[in-house]
Amino acid sequence: MEGVKLEDRWGYQVATSSQACVSAINSYYHQVLIYGRERSVILEAVAHDKHCVLANILAAHFLYSSGSSRALTCLHAAKSHLEHATLYEKLVFDAISYMLSEDRDDDVAVELHSKLLKEFPRDLLSLKRAQVLCFYMGLPGLSLSLIQQILPHNEGENYIYGMLAFPLLELGRMEEAEEAAKRGFEINKQDCWSQHALCHVLQYKCCFREAVKFMEECSSSWGSSSSFMLTHNWWHVALCYLEGNAPRQRVLEIYDNYIWKELERNDSMSADVYLNAAALLLQLYVRGELDIVGDRLKILSECLTNQENWYMEWHFDVLIVWTLAKTGEISKAEDLLKGLKNRLLRMTKKKQQRMQRGMMLAEALYAYGRDDDNRGLELLDPNFDATDYKIIGASDEQVDVFNEVWYNMLLNTGKPLKAIEVLEKQIKKRDGVPYLWRLLERAYKLANKEEEERIANEKATALESRYFN
Repeated sequence: MEGVKLEDRWGYQVATSSQACVSAINSYYHQVLIYGRERSVILEAVAHDKHCVLANILAAHFLYSSGSSRALTCLHAAKSHLEHATLYEKLVFDAISYMLSEDRDDDVAVELHSKLLKEFPRDLLSLKRAQVLCFYMGLPGLSLSLIQQILPHNEGENYIYGMLAFPLLELGRMEEAEEAAKRGFEINKQDCWSQHALCHVLQYKCCFREAVKFMEECSSSWGSSSSFMLTHNWWHVALCYLEGNAPRQRVLEIYDNYIWKELERNDSMSADVYLNAAALLLQLYVRGELDIVGDRLKILSECLTNQENWYMEWHFDVLIVWTLAKTGEISKAEDLLKGLKNRLLRMTKKKQQRMQRGMMLAEALYAYGRDDDNRGLELLDPNFDATDYKIIGASDEQVDVFNEVWYNMLLNTGKPLKAIEVLEKQIKKRDGVPYLWRLLERAYKLANKEEEERIANEKATALESRYFN
């Protein structure tokens, strides 16, 4: 049946005679967009038609991200049948095969996706890939421009508005982000990315009780979500409890029952669990509450000495460095730092410049883990702002803990005036976080500003009784 073409979910032609192959491709689209657990369904598409270029290149991308050597087999299969592929398949092949090249330039990778989306603007899977690229480049503006490019062709579509909301969040355009996330949620109340975006908005507005209520009501729809999405959404809930000064036992219950417990599932991705676990324990430590954590940090650290968890993404590596250093696994932490430096040296000059801040942050968290706050401050910019470090592959909420680390290092090393300067600036953005007021109170006390200390204490006390008590 040479020359037979079928249409995929977007209405674009695929050179295959197998409807089962196309159905599996469509299922894969769905799984990626819902952050589902069944993305391996793309391998069924290859099984149904081993010559299909689209099936093979999508499988190559899936297998590559999971570290499988089979990725090259699928890549070569796709390449060997390109002459029979449709234009759509060829452009998808160009974009993905370049992404899988060892010396890729991320700017070029995004440009190839932009070219694809100009020709085929209904392909939301390619948009998702491009947005992920932009996220790890720390360029939300570029991510927004890509979605604006295709939005006129996807008005009212499922999943598009959650994808629109996220770069708006990262650009601080909260009203627009909220509007987009609400529209996505109205279209599909089980769209976990729209749910996630609404939680971001509520957190930013310090509506912690409302955020917890909303997310816990949505949580019944997360059962089929990937380990990343499931544990990340619960991390948000735990952070809302923490920022809203809820009893710490609630935070630990989420850690135990909804994050760490994910490891019991046969299809769990342990690295995704460890990342969100480490992020939450760092939040507790920064607030001086490691004593209530018990042996959780030590258990996590024992898992993270396994080098199979290293070098997956820079944000995770920074958290691993702190975890290992804090629990006395110094040689392991130093091995990871050496490995990161070697990886940095192998990058292109352009990428080295981008990632240099990530390296400095990792070294600063190593110093922080060893209680060497003076060294930590030396490593960071005198006007450090964690939002400038999103190149590590983290959102505003995820990097904000590094601001809190910096505030503590300033106070621990006797620099209250600098701490007052940056804390007052931060509180103007989010004045409903009790912990920030407690830090400011501490800074005023160190600076002998008694009246200001009293006012900060009253504000913190009022907020602490406002949310969950």
